[in-house]
Amino acid sequence: MIKWKKLALATADFLLGGYLVVAFTAFNKPDESAKLCTKVSINIADDNTNGFISAQEIKNRLQAAKLYPLNRPLRYADTRRIEEMLKSSPFVKTAQCYKTQDGEINISITQMMPVIRIKADNGDDYYIDDKNTIMPNAHYANDIIIATGNINKWYATRCLSPMAKTIQSNELWRKGIVQVNILPDRGVELVPRVGDHAVYIGLLPTEGKPAERDTLIADFVRKKLDRLEKFYKYGLSQAGWNKYSYINLEFDNQIICKKRNYKKEDNNETE
Repeated sequence: MIKWKKLALATADFLLGGYLVVAFTAFNKPDESAKLCTKVSINIADDNTNGFISAQEIKNRLQAAKLYPLNRPLRYADTRRIEEMLKSSPFVKTAQCYKTQDGEINISITQMMPVIRIKADNGDDYYIDDKNTIMPNAHYANDIIIATGNINKWYATRCLSPMAKTIQSNELWRKGIVQVNILPDRGVELVPRVGDHAVYIGLLPTEGKPAERDTLIADFVRKKLDRLEKFYKYGLSQAGWNKYSYINLEFDNQIICKKRNYKKEDNNETE
């Protein structure tokens, strides 16, 4: 008899616990049968630095897919479909969508981070993101390094992307380098923002597995830019920013500069 009483009490406790869970859940859950969606909040992280996606574009996409929930009953707002549709965009890294007690739909998005734009001689025009992935061409309002010249997609994703990330990691060069030009032999020229000259740094490392190659390229670029910074500080700051039209950093033991004038005599100097 005592066992039956214990069982009955345990069953009652279980049912009471289940009731409370259901009650609290029902209390906290928006009344989707009666409430309308009164507001759609679209938050885009890094919109000041990336600029690929705007809230208006997100609204337009949801409307085109007939998923924009404003002024509709909450029960028709399919948050999972909204997330899946937004994540199908090549510019969206993550997307979250949820409902609130006040009848609002909140959408939070993070964007892919572009590191370089490719405008190759073969007509290719696209971006590379921080995961070394190709992004389609799109309107982009902020400054970003542009790479021109002899570039295919293999070289862009495996060599130019880690080079661009290395440049971006340094505040001086992130603001100071505006363009990269790849010569027919894949020699690399840098175009600085200040001074009317180009800087040749040689051939980027292409051997090794991806992680090893990324490290080699990063070390190579940092070494060249360190030498360039010293030359700017102790050379061009005294000689003048427009004295030379070409600066060659290919060799470790010397810097070869071409003077800016139109005389026929040899204009090369070795620093």
